[in-house]
Amino acid sequence: MLTKSFLTYIRCELSLSAHTVLSYSLDIRQFREFLTGVAVRHLPGDEPLDDGFDALSVTTSDIRQWLLTLAEDGMSARTLRRKLTSLSTFYSYLMRQGLLQSNPARNVEMAKLPKPLPVALRQGEVNDIIEEDKKSADEAGGFTQRRDALIFLMLYSTGMRRAELIGLRDNAVDTARGELKVVGKRNKERIIPFGDELREGIISYREQRDATVGGKTEAFFVRPDGQPLYPMLVERIVKKALQGRAHGNRLSPHVLRHSFASDLLNNGADLVAVQQLLGHESLATTQVYTHITYRELKQNYQLAHPRAGSSSADTETRHTPGQ
Repeated sequence: MLTKSFLTYIRCELSLSAHTVLSYSLDIRQFREFLTGVAVRHLPGDEPLDDGFDALSVTTSDIRQWLLTLAEDGMSARTLRRKLTSLSTFYSYLMRQGLLQSNPARNVEMAKLPKPLPVALRQGEVNDIIEEDKKSADEAGGFTQRRDALIFLMLYSTGMRRAELIGLRDNAVDTARGELKVVGKRNKERIIPFGDELREGIISYREQRDATVGGKTEAFFVRPDGQPLYPMLVERIVKKALQGRAHGNRLSPHVLRHSFASDLLNNGADLVAVQQLLGHESLATTQVYTHITYRELKQNYQLAHPRAGSSSADTETRHTPGQ
């Protein structure tokens, strides 16, 4: 097995410490779980399950997407750099063995950049996607389409993180009270209310889910075989929904979280209330969304007000003598 021979190489030939070898093995296991959605119950150096992982087909885009999702989940830059080093060392080893021509981790940069403002979608774009996907799900009647439409609606309607959606328990979703309980970072629970539209979607999905998998499930969102979702699947579902239908380059579940927060603030929600809904420990973390709303306000002003642009004002004041 490639991973096992690699771990032997860094332990025996590179003389890396046992702690470093363990860290590298855990990083590779986490990466393959991200790509396949199959939990590895042992260290990668042992005999693996048939999880469909093909180390030789991994691309730079796969590695970059993995690191981006870890960063969005709050992982520190130091840990992200170590994980990239683990993969880079692994693929350098495969090149030494003549199995690869290039290292897919080499072009992934971890340079520190100014933290950009979160990307949020236009409210009209989100509404159109929700209505179109709901109609398509009703017409098609398929379990996967109904589930995917509900995933998009729930992410936008609740602002929950991708990991919170995957970990959502069926018994934590209460349609009678119109609220759901999520487990956030550091296992902190919070209650998120929801309205009639999401309630109706949940009821329809549950009926079809139970009929599809043959009974209730512990996880709220599942695949057709009853197994829970995994991160890359949720990424693909949201990207598919947004592709060609929304502006912006970053089409991910976290964009819906940003949109949830900015739309609440744009429509008059209290900042502290938004903080509690998002599960932020610090109000300063939530305040970044006030910068988004101010940016949108400024853009609208510049586009709409006849005296906002200096070029238009200059044009009006230019004249030739005698006119």
